[in-house]
Amino acid sequence: MQHPGDPYVKASLREFGETIFAEMSALALSTGAINLGQGFPDTDGPAVVAEAAIQAIRDGHNQYPPGPGIAPLRQAVADHQRDFYGLDYDPDTEILITAGATEAIAASLLALCEPGDEVVTFEPYYDSYAATIAMAHANRRVVTLRPPAPDTRGAYTFDTDELRAAIGPQTKLLLLNSPHNPTGKVFTASELALIAELCIEHDVIAVTDEVYEHLVFEGTHIPLATLPGMRERTVVISSAGKTFSFTGWKIGWICAPAALLHAAKTAKQFLTYVNGTPFQHAITTALQLPRSYYDDFQADMTMKRELLCNGLEAAGFDVFRPEGTYFVTTDIRPFGTDDGKAFCLDLPKRCGVVAVPNIVFYDNDDEGRHLVRFTFCKQPDVLTGAIERLASLELANG
Repeated sequence: MQHPGDPYVKASLREFGETIFAEMSALALSTGAINLGQGFPDTDGPAVVAEAAIQAIRDGHNQYPPGPGIAPLRQAVADHQRDFYGLDYDPDTEILITAGATEAIAASLLALCEPGDEVVTFEPYYDSYAATIAMAHANRRVVTLRPPAPDTRGAYTFDTDELRAAIGPQTKLLLLNSPHNPTGKVFTASELALIAELCIEHDVIAVTDEVYEHLVFEGTHIPLATLPGMRERTVVISSAGKTFSFTGWKIGWICAPAALLHAAKTAKQFLTYVNGTPFQHAITTALQLPRSYYDDFQADMTMKRELLCNGLEAAGFDVFRPEGTYFVTTDIRPFGTDDGKAFCLDLPKRCGVVAVPNIVFYDNDDEGRHLVRFTFCKQPDVLTGAIERLASLELANG
């Protein structure tokens, strides 16, 4: 979207403008539509975690925290990585608390990429990836994830030859998101083994965005850093927002070998410096919740996934059921159009629902033009209301 101030924006950022999430959420507010576009829950996370934030404020934890983050939270992150994945990180030298995963990704790329370096990632990609690569004056190379045939309930896949061809002498870094937004793909053990092999062969650093690590419905989340030879070349990124439903707190973290972490911290200290002291204390509490919390969270999202996917299928969409995350991608061509952006802009007027066009996540427009993303991290009655509205849409042959 062009803006009158665009001439003042540096050329490398001019293509981005306002994020699609802000644009579509504003459309939801202005039209009163049900917002199934932006991925934020409409209920708060565990009350015990919210109370921990309130108590931290009352206890006077309201000034700058230490640069790397408070020690109890860094220890809690280390415990989490060890308990879930068998990964051992030193909380003093290998863990950094950040302003969400978005800052963690930005700090990592800004610190590690020289102008002209290439960053390989999979498309569709979360929109901040492209902007951050541009800010780092690096060049992005994409490998396309392609959906399964309709009604097969298969997984998104990629051409292994395309991945091999994308990695070359200028490749500095591979940016991997699994579970993957927006497709919901959970990369398999064999796919990760290939990625690891190529990173080692070409001496490439991996940055892994794992914010949906606890939202897996099919398959298993395998951190790339657990593969042989990868811990020492992988920057692992995650956050509390998606797992604990406190997206506005913006508490994330980086786990990486000391040298890579030092690089990311060097950039991070000049971005936000530090943030969210009372929320850091609260997320320490969150990471100490019992395993039953994660089981219940996943079961609730599984129910919501089925509710929305079944409703979208009944409304006439071709639905690609996600293996992870809380997003579902659909093909809108049964409605007689392949223009996802126009479809989404018109959808609030047609039936009072907001979705996000996937084309904004692609370099290759033709791959994503006809795809639209919905989120199911909402209350069941909200999802049911949206499904009832979507049922009024007319199919191309209707």
